[in-house]
Amino acid sequence: MSKVIEQEVSVLSSSKHGLVYLTANDWALVADKASRVHFKKGQLLVQKGKKANGVFLLLKGTARVQIPSQPTVPAIGPGEICGEMSFLEEAAASASVVAEGDVEAYHLDSAALQSLFELFPHLASRFYRSLATNLSRRLRELIGPCYAPPTAMKKPS
Repeated sequence: MSKVIEQEVSVLSSSKHGLVYLTANDWALVADKASRVHFKKGQLLVQKGKKANGVFLLLKGTARVQIPSQPTVPAIGPGEICGEMSFLEEAAASASVVAEGDVEAYHLDSAALQSLFELFPHLASRFYRSLATNLSRRLRELIGPCYAPPTAMKKPS
């Protein structure tokens, strides 16, 4: 793996809001199948109402998720993913994602992801678990602080 790809994988794997369950080997496979894409300020990564053909993993820069019914506009940054709902549902995107400045990202198209998942089913399991965790966190953030995740129960003595 080249030095640049190692640095990018480091960004992706260290994000607390990224695909946290992927292993170092998983990241090497993902980086190998991904294509690098660039966006300028104001360009759409994901367009509401259009089906995204895969997901984007941000490497540099930030983007805003534009949700019409929400007054606050959440931002995503390096290590985070977008386009995952459209990917999961194989449907049109429910929100637009707009670059706030220059953004670099990996794009994983649906066909590449599916071929990876067929060859490496455990990668698929960790990928989908990471997506579920991210979507749960984002939903909790939208609902508000009064619905914090339950704390882990202590083992009985």
